[in-house]
Amino acid sequence: MALEHLRRQGFDIITTNWRQGHLEIDIIAKEGNQLVIIEVKSRHSDQWGEPETTVDKKKQRFLSLAANEYIFQIGYMGETRFDIIGILFTPKGPHLVHVRDAFFPGLF
Repeated sequence: MALEHLRRQGFDIITTNWRQGHLEIDIIAKEGNQLVIIEVKSRHSDQWGEPETTVDKKKQRFLSLAANEYIFQIGYMGETRFDIIGILFTPKGPHLVHVRDAFFPGLF
């Protein structure tokens, strides 16, 4: 669902479920000239908050480390941003929220 949304928005998907050791990134994409690191969170209930709000500082640090490793491996020299996609599955159907520039690495 997240991939469909991103493609409809004009993103070019580079890879999904990228892993290096204990580091992982759900989706790596390009939008224009920006590399976009995307974390996808889904929930069947908002009892503990909306899915997109559950990416805490610890997860942000891990995503930042993973992005740094990926960028180093491919020799990328451009802009990078971090997005979060939250998907809440409700009885009325799924609800997707895309948060662009969700956080800035180094501001922990």
